[in-house]
Amino acid sequence: MNSNPDISHGLPVNSENTLYEQGIQSEAHAYQNDHAVSMNTLQTTSQVSFEDDMGKLPLETRRALVQLLSGPLIDGRRHPKAWDVVLRDELALRSFLHELFLDLVLDRDQQVAFLRQVSSTEADIPILLRRNTLSFVETALLLFLRQRLTQADTQGERAVLDLQEMLEHLKAFERSDNVDQARFSKQCDAAVEKAKKLGLVRKLANTQERFEVSPALKLLFPAEEIEMLTRAYEGALNGQNAMEAGAGTSQDDNEEADA
Repeated sequence: MNSNPDISHGLPVNSENTLYEQGIQSEAHAYQNDHAVSMNTLQTTSQVSFEDDMGKLPLETRRALVQLLSGPLIDGRRHPKAWDVVLRDELALRSFLHELFLDLVLDRDQQVAFLRQVSSTEADIPILLRRNTLSFVETALLLFLRQRLTQADTQGERAVLDLQEMLEHLKAFERSDNVDQARFSKQCDAAVEKAKKLGLVRKLANTQERFEVSPALKLLFPAEEIEMLTRAYEGALNGQNAMEAGAGTSQDDNEEADA
């Protein structure tokens, strides 16, 4: 069993949540009836940005589009202007993205928007989104962050933790026979940096290395994925080689996986 998930802009590949997708579709239809801004209206407000500009979308809408394509996500709390544009021009953005075989994942409650590669059994769809494979240590950190987010939600609090808490958690996964502690420490530091890069944690202003976990993790790690990962990593903590037992690979192999 390979517990290292592939992600597109932070989203685990092949982790489909049918009920969530149906909710997104229903939400989009409701938004279309009540709040949609038509493409014709957008075209009338389009601004020329450069010589021979043939674009139809307003400048601010294009900027939001580029931010979505650049990834990993738009966080309404961190990017309020872009978030407002995404809400206002949702249908226009979806229409454009569908031309590229991409879907807009939008959660208004969590104020998170990101892209997902569409899939089809009827057409040969080219892949546009960059995919990353998380290492063993990186996956252990993301699972820890997801669990902290769940605990905070239960208590009605924000999921806030410091750098040392993350590093101490990862230390538990260091093998007792490890002779290269410096290398393992670098892997732990890299895992934290990866979480920052993916927008899964953000440093709190005016604090000493304190971070808040992004609500986006609720969308990125559905319940079934958490259960699978938890079993694998609990096995590792108990001194079992979860990777060899499940997929025939060692922890070192996963630590060397492409990120």
